[in-house]
Amino acid sequence: MERTFTKSMAWLHTWAGVSIGSLLFAIFWMGTLSVFDLEIDRWMMPQTRLASAAQPLSLDRIATAVAPQVPAGAAQWRVDLPSAREPVLTLSHRDGKGQATSRLLDPTTHAFIPEQGTEAGSGFIFPFHYSLHLKWMDLGKWLVGVAAMSMLVLLVSGVVIHKKIFAQFFTFRPRKRLQRSALDLHNLTGVLALPFHFMITLSGLIIFITIYFPAAHQAVYGSGEKAKAAFSADAYGRFKRAKANAPGTLGSLDTMQARAEAEWRGGRPYFVRVFHPGDANSYVELRRSYAGEITMNLDQIYFDAASGALLHRFEAKPVMTVQRFMSGIHFIRFDHWTLRWLYFAAGLCGCVLIATGFLFWIEGRRASHAKKGLAGVRVVQGLAIGSVSGIMLATLAFLIANRVLPLDAALAGVARAQLEMWAFWLAWLAAFAHAWLRPAKAWSEQAWAIAALALLAVLLNWSGTGDHPLRALGTGLYAVAGMDAVLLAAAVVAVMAARRSAGRNNG
Repeated sequence: MERTFTKSMAWLHTWAGVSIGSLLFAIFWMGTLSVFDLEIDRWMMPQTRLASAAQPLSLDRIATAVAPQVPAGAAQWRVDLPSAREPVLTLSHRDGKGQATSRLLDPTTHAFIPEQGTEAGSGFIFPFHYSLHLKWMDLGKWLVGVAAMSMLVLLVSGVVIHKKIFAQFFTFRPRKRLQRSALDLHNLTGVLALPFHFMITLSGLIIFITIYFPAAHQAVYGSGEKAKAAFSADAYGRFKRAKANAPGTLGSLDTMQARAEAEWRGGRPYFVRVFHPGDANSYVELRRSYAGEITMNLDQIYFDAASGALLHRFEAKPVMTVQRFMSGIHFIRFDHWTLRWLYFAAGLCGCVLIATGFLFWIEGRRASHAKKGLAGVRVVQGLAIGSVSGIMLATLAFLIANRVLPLDAALAGVARAQLEMWAFWLAWLAAFAHAWLRPAKAWSEQAWAIAALALLAVLLNWSGTGDHPLRALGTGLYAVAGMDAVLLAAAVVAVMAARRSAGRNNG
């Protein structure tokens, strides 16, 4: 503890930021991109750039198209219906061992779309945000939880140490020396998006409360697999019926949908799932869409597959509804384009907040560490460059690999989707190595590389698909046009940053 509370908070703010800043930036960066994960999917999967299907769709026609593609003995099959942001049908099915397979369909023709060979935004970027792709013992989620708690500490301590916080909101001196301008920008982005930072961090912790605080439900349900299953059934809803091991038929899904919509007072399903297909005890699940509301509701209705009789209906209890409301605030899966862009801008503010915090620490200690022969600045600078500009380069490498690799690409048994991810990891590793090998020039060189790769990604999309930004805009491919526009804007900002950094080095 320091002599005063404010100084103690300043010490805590400084060292919490330095120690967890790299992880925090990766989480914020991927979370910001995840606001438009489905739009990134459209950019990375050109054959899914379809016009919106006429509504309403016939579930019976869809079932007729997909049922022959489901292998005999499958435990279930499911079709996710198209939305304003995702214009394709997605068929997925599981075998008796739980192995999942999925394919995409055109909702108008019901023709299957060739395998796109990518995890894209929803399969790679979005899971990275909350799990870091570290699945062993939920290690990634625990690290994200530690980072979230650290972010709350940083926000509280930041408010404490900045006594003139509102005056600093109106103070930005970009032409001052780097340490001063970095602090001004740090304060500005921190205050500007302070409510968002609190909300997004706290809601992220609440989403995974069953992982971070299992004692809450174990106190009621106990521990063990049976207790866990009982909790899941009460919290998330689950209906099960054993197979009859006798042949059965599938009745009219459209009739079941109409019944569900009447029960939901006009709510529409976003997916339909058939359990035990072809069995006499087969049953159908419909889930209500939450595209028109903040809460990611858990409303479910189950029907007997043959007769269409209502078997079970589930709605979340009040406590779980609160959790799902916080999930909806965090994941923003509802349709609201203005809020979506505000989330994106606030997420970028978080990224700038973390990056400028690194810069302020480095510039404030550069001279004293050099004088004392300390290596701290060089270590932190390498971490900062690798985690800030490095992850941006890695993301661009991921996008470029997607545009360069053929759909059937494979290397030493590694499929195309994995090759794209390897491009990301290797580019990120190379950025860290470059940051430590060329500390004096790394910021400017990586900024130039970001500008070049962002422009290259736009050109590769244009040459490979013919969808340049103006054409995409004119044909209603707003997701593609938006992606290209953001990439071009990133290139412009990177050039400005590179010139500023080069000028400081030359000075």
